[in-house]
Amino acid sequence: MGPQRPALPGEGVEAVSAGHPPGMSETSESAYDASPFVPGGADLAALRTAAETCRGCPLHQDATQTVFGEGDTAARIVLLGEQPGDQEDRKGRPFVGPAGRVLGEALEEAGIDRGEAYVTNAVKHFKFTVEPARGKRRIHKAPSLREMSACGPWLEAELGLVDPEVLVALGATAGKGVLGSSYRVTRRRGELIEREGKPPVLGTIHPSAVLRADDRDAVYAGLVADLRVVADVLR
Repeated sequence: MGPQRPALPGEGVEAVSAGHPPGMSETSESAYDASPFVPGGADLAALRTAAETCRGCPLHQDATQTVFGEGDTAARIVLLGEQPGDQEDRKGRPFVGPAGRVLGEALEEAGIDRGEAYVTNAVKHFKFTVEPARGKRRIHKAPSLREMSACGPWLEAELGLVDPEVLVALGATAGKGVLGSSYRVTRRRGELIEREGKPPVLGTIHPSAVLRADDRDAVYAGLVADLRVVADVLR
């Protein structure tokens, strides 16, 4: 299971680096592909360990650590975000920062137990820029299509093992990760999109959008309403 990824320019090309065994080479600018680092036949624990040494794209160079998925391995629902944020990068866990708190509150209000979900991101390393004028604060940057596609084999392996009944794509990047680059969350949010041989996907906003909104109450209510569609599926 997992998204079908179109081949991208330079994808699958590895830079051979002295001192690295096959499949563990450093990443060149033309090498955007995590598949050499994904062990075949591995369970989630083994995948998580292997992901710690992923060099499938340059994002690993600045990130503190890989942030892999976590949660119930027999989960009926997968919650898919874009990428780790600052707090997630520091702690090594998905959705533990401010957006994660919003997500937890919205899930509870919608009637979904987060403890019974598997939570992960389309991209496993934090992409950011540093703004010295703001105390060297690390500011989130959206991953590129190449970076998202490079990380696709990890997500594909996770979804194949968890095999959920429904997948919630939180934000545009997450939606593109499973539905393709033409996906627009503004057009299809709150809609349960069926896929042949794969779990249906419901796209909604990323919880961080609530934090950025001028009218937080209204935006939060929309997120809860979307999640209630999923809650109805799980009943």
